[in-house]
Amino acid sequence: MSRENIEQFWIGGVLRWIGIVLFFLACAFPFYYMLLLSFRSIQSVLVEPANLIPDWELVRTLQTYKEVLKPVDQGGQGFVVFIRNSLGVSLVTTAITLWVSISAAYAATRLDFRGKNLVNWGLLLVYMIPAIVLAIPLFVLYSKLGLRSDVPRRLLGLIVVYLSSTLPVALYMLRSYFQTIPVELEEAALIDGCTRLEALRKIVIPLSLPAIASTGLYVFMIAWNEFLYALLFLLEERNAWTLPLGVKQLDTQEVPKTMLMAGSVIITIPVIVLFTFFERFITGGLTAGGVKG
Repeated sequence: MSRENIEQFWIGGVLRWIGIVLFFLACAFPFYYMLLLSFRSIQSVLVEPANLIPDWELVRTLQTYKEVLKPVDQGGQGFVVFIRNSLGVSLVTTAITLWVSISAAYAATRLDFRGKNLVNWGLLLVYMIPAIVLAIPLFVLYSKLGLRSDVPRRLLGLIVVYLSSTLPVALYMLRSYFQTIPVELEEAALIDGCTRLEALRKIVIPLSLPAIASTGLYVFMIAWNEFLYALLFLLEERNAWTLPLGVKQLDTQEVPKTMLMAGSVIITIPVIVLFTFFERFITGGLTAGGVKG
């Protein structure tokens, strides 16, 4: 290797790492500053907003987070109820979406039936309809059906709405992945005596864990962060609020911004934890070597 090539190699490597560091700082610093503000007193923030050193007394006592999580009747913000509602809605939505979309995506890629292409395109077109267009008709329909009468029915109605938003995109994502799985693997299983459902359970699902994990994470994020429908169906009943509504109520002049940052950290951490846990499934190539060439 010539001296010129060596210099180009080192310059390229240095520039690449500089770019990586700058990109990391651009992504990580906003989260760090949000976390930092949640551990500072509002007085210190007003005096020194650019100070990057946390208030260690608040770090030790977690006072801001205690105020956010404390029930309303004890002078807090009641975030424990919001966390419970968001977890319930998001987990149920994700479970039902994956269960239905896996079966539907398998049928769409392996079975032949009349109107197959029409159904596939119709589901995708449903996802393209803006949420604001459906908001008012759904509000009127749910009111007439009595799905806004109490907390369980409100949350049930919200889950149904989320399913209509997540199922089309989940089906589209899984269908595209199922098409890459060699049919020969399922044919071999069918010859050995497996039924279609057994082939799906023993062959397709294990090979599709990366796609299922990424789809489940995406669906969970939609349900976890959704605000418009939650505002529309849950606003009048505080005990039915989800975390996006809880964080929104902190964005007022009466509530210190440090509490707003604490609420933002609470709604952000679960998604980061889930992404970290499922990363090995998302990046895994489980179909490698499945069929010999």
